[in-house]
Amino acid sequence: MSTRRHFLASSIAAAHAPLLAQGASRPNVIIVLTDDQGYGDISAHGNPVIKTPNMDKLHGESVRFTDFHSAPMCTPTRGQLMSGVDALRNKACSVTAGRAVLRRDLPTMANVFRDSGYGTGVFGKWHLGDSYPYRPMDRGFETAKYHLGFGMSSAPEFDNDYQNGRYHDNGVEKRFDGYCTDFWFSEAMSWMGRQQQSGKPFFCYLPTNVPHGPAWVAAKYSDPYQRDKLPAGFFGMVANLDENLGKLDQFLVKSGLRDNTIVIFMTDNGATAGAPVFNAGMRGRKTMLYEGGHRVPCFVRWPKGNLSQPSAIDYPGQMQDWLPTLIDLCSLKAPSAAKFDGASLAPLLRGKAGMPDRMLVVQYGQVPKKWESNVIWNQWRLVNGKELYDFRANPAEDRDLASANPDVVARMRAHYERWWASVEPGVQEPEPVAVIGSPHESPTKLCSADWWEIYADNPGHVSNAVGGTKGAPWYVAVAESGTYEIELARWPFNLMLPLSAAREPLRLTYGSLPAGKAMPIAGAKLKAGTAAEISAPAAPGAKSITLRVKLEKTARTPLHAWFTGANGEDVCGVFYARVRKV
Repeated sequence: MSTRRHFLASSIAAAHAPLLAQGASRPNVIIVLTDDQGYGDISAHGNPVIKTPNMDKLHGESVRFTDFHSAPMCTPTRGQLMSGVDALRNKACSVTAGRAVLRRDLPTMANVFRDSGYGTGVFGKWHLGDSYPYRPMDRGFETAKYHLGFGMSSAPEFDNDYQNGRYHDNGVEKRFDGYCTDFWFSEAMSWMGRQQQSGKPFFCYLPTNVPHGPAWVAAKYSDPYQRDKLPAGFFGMVANLDENLGKLDQFLVKSGLRDNTIVIFMTDNGATAGAPVFNAGMRGRKTMLYEGGHRVPCFVRWPKGNLSQPSAIDYPGQMQDWLPTLIDLCSLKAPSAAKFDGASLAPLLRGKAGMPDRMLVVQYGQVPKKWESNVIWNQWRLVNGKELYDFRANPAEDRDLASANPDVVARMRAHYERWWASVEPGVQEPEPVAVIGSPHESPTKLCSADWWEIYADNPGHVSNAVGGTKGAPWYVAVAESGTYEIELARWPFNLMLPLSAAREPLRLTYGSLPAGKAMPIAGAKLKAGTAAEISAPAAPGAKSITLRVKLEKTARTPLHAWFTGANGEDVCGVFYARVRKV
């Protein structure tokens, strides 16, 4: 079985699904991708507590892939969706640690739609790079309204709020009114209306940052679940999200867009806060390689698209399949050199039989290691290269059948060996997290979320100065040789706190951030590429330290900065930096 598929594979599949007739109206496409909502967090999937009437309605109107897989964490899922390429190959294989940016040379779904004459817009969570050239408007989205990092309270959005918070509008920081999910949906619908008026088909990517924690939402949504130790805030965020999905459907009906719009609803990884309540009988949750960590809902509705009647399909699918599938369904221009790990599912959506037998590999990681994976083959799941489960007979995955099925294990291990050989050469090569000195962005902002191979992205990481006494380097590309000014800070620049100060608890609309730790910072050191290490003291009460260094143009170099104490001892990494060419 081939482990990589050239676009030719997609074209072959398209033979089963006739392309749009010349001059036919091209469909619009909306992808709704929710954050940290598990397969079981939908009432149509059997959840006995949560109420999701609009998700249930879409479920009933859709062709549903019931054996569909994401990565066990969000950035790898998003990178695979946008590129059609496996996470370890496209470089966006973790949520942080310098591995949360998508290879610059890969075309994205937005590039493909834009180059085929579609309007392209993203509204919500991007999480594939905060700096040039990885921002959504650098990757094919003409309109990009998004937040940074994993969302509110992440290192780049440390003090941001779900209510009346900050967002970026094609790179320009602005503020939104109301609740974030309401804002993303409202902006998306307004934009779709403008696209309709212009006569242009559109691709709307609506990746919400909910119900990812912190679980902050208005009481009217969480109060119905304030009982029996339920995750009330989490379920409340799902309730608000479901309400917005209903508003989206009403908009599509009233605007006349519904019948010729492909709506795809998915979630970005397995269960989180809702797992103890209901996880559809599955073992595992977010971050785990067992089924509950990466099996996700996938609903597809296109009323006038000649799809099958609403029904369930148990053929194994993955996020990487969507780009070749949409190329087929929408008759898009495929990039000439595109190589996808996914395959087109268009024949299945059209009710055609005869899809090839396939094996999928689910793997991600901050420091990826061989065999830390799940190989999927029909009903079989090979976990960590040695545990074998028949998922359809045993969704709880508590009966290891490896010893009873050595031939199955051998075939699945052989597939993984071939796959690993194809990705392993590039696994340890960092993708620069930013290009500094570019006219497209100045200053370039860096934070601890992108330290190489250290996880320092959550509010507790920043507040408690985790990451050891030196943190870790950022890998960057240098656009032009010259002198660079690098400003270093312990706290987000907008907080204007002294380097050595503690931070008071921060009260936000529906929640709060705990106090932050004071660090005995008296100076800073910087090691940039092959240049000599330099240092500077902190002025009394200083909020940052600025150093200058000469850098040569290069495709990749480490930039490592850390703080020191009064006796020159290493204290902690630099959590925030601004870089500009002088």
